[in-house]
Amino acid sequence: MGRIVVKIGGVASDNLTKKFFEQIKHWRSQGQEIIIIHGGGYYITEMMERLNIPVAIQDGLRITTPQALKVTQMVLLGQVQPAITTLFKQHDFAAIGLNASCDNLIQGKVLDEEKFGLVGKITAINAGPIENMLYKNYIPIIAPLGMTVTDQWLNINADVAACKIAETIGADALYLLTDVPGVKKAGAWLKELSSVEVEKLISEKVITGGMIPKLTSAIQALNNGVSEIHITDGIERPGTVIKKEETFV
Repeated sequence: MGRIVVKIGGVASDNLTKKFFEQIKHWRSQGQEIIIIHGGGYYITEMMERLNIPVAIQDGLRITTPQALKVTQMVLLGQVQPAITTLFKQHDFAAIGLNASCDNLIQGKVLDEEKFGLVGKITAINAGPIENMLYKNYIPIIAPLGMTVTDQWLNINADVAACKIAETIGADALYLLTDVPGVKKAGAWLKELSSVEVEKLISEKVITGGMIPKLTSAIQALNNGVSEIHITDGIERPGTVIKKEETFV
């Protein structure tokens, strides 16, 4: 039995198509266990604008003031996660929402308060709640929020959370869904990349913006045991497949 982690965007209707659920069903029929991590950036920005709270992004990360954190919690746990969980249930999957308050699922510390505010860096994942739900045949739907040792909530980049969870639970594959079909170089979508090539493309500024934290975390996950990572706009398509650089002696 294998494990597949899928990171989806917060706009469920964009990612959770008929083909998406058909692919999940296919994987499940093969005995694969599925874990979902969801974002929510679109709705968080929408709500912050509605409440006249300034929106600022730096290095692909949302600058998170205490006000912005409250909105992030409200949107992720009160709007996005229930919507996604409901969609899974409507497609006959047993799904359950999990977050940082579930037995310290995602533990973290402040990344750089001066620069990003209450954005978190993950220090550990407690796989217990995830393992428990997988054992009961549920699909865990996880919100990317963390918690410090003093119970301060933190905003965590969803791609970073997905990569860390994938490596902690020993996933065979990780799908990072995005709004593009993969990684682009010289006008062409790349089918495959090694972790070394990814680092080169970042240093050459071919890869920029929000793709940087996505791919940096992906390399770390590969180095810690995840077999392959797909950057794609649909789980039924492989997109750009990133694998660890093979070393031949």
